[in-house]
Amino acid sequence: MTVRPHASAEDDDLAGYDVNGRMCIVTRESGSPDELIRFVAAPDGTVVPDLKRELPGRGCWVKIDRSLVEKAVAKKLFARALKADVKAADDLGERVERLLLQQLLQMMNMARKAGQLVTGSAKVDAAIRSGAALAVFHSTDAAADGVRKIDQARKAWHLGMETEEEIPSFRLFSEGEMEGVMGQNTFIHAAVLAGQAGEGVVKRAKMLEQYRNGGQSRAPGGAGQQKQ
Repeated sequence: MTVRPHASAEDDDLAGYDVNGRMCIVTRESGSPDELIRFVAAPDGTVVPDLKRELPGRGCWVKIDRSLVEKAVAKKLFARALKADVKAADDLGERVERLLLQQLLQMMNMARKAGQLVTGSAKVDAAIRSGAALAVFHSTDAAADGVRKIDQARKAWHLGMETEEEIPSFRLFSEGEMEGVMGQNTFIHAAVLAGQAGEGVVKRAKMLEQYRNGGQSRAPGGAGQQKQ
């Protein structure tokens, strides 16, 4: 990312923007859309996240980091960047996290319907050992022994392939959180496979993990668990 010098009062009309229109209003670092979350003002004057980057109107950007969203709320940076008398809810950071989780689970549903998600320890193990797995997911309810066995399969594949890249592993949600979106299709262990939906799952998982962990993705080691 590129850091833009702090703007003076005369530069208020540029607050929240770089020459390409994308700059974090908190850190003043510019970046690609995949590194930032867009926010807009809803018709009722509230600040809402535009995760798909398709809502109309003037927008502003914040790095994928919950602490920065909360700082933008506390310092009333959204009103300045959007040049409007807008209201950012005190729990906006939490709302964004819920939306990111919902977006991830919805994409997992799409991957399942497309045949790009398998569940159950035996199928996950087979997907890893065959090299078909793009990423592995464990429910936060998963027993340590089950996670350990699948991690052993990931490490064995990594050593056998002699590659620097490991299959990423995520623990981002509980079975209870899955139920609201996935109904009866919850799981303890799952693997996503190659394909557009599977790749979409990995992208959204990394985004949620970054948001929770100060803008850093901790995969492939299996971190990224939701803070209790």
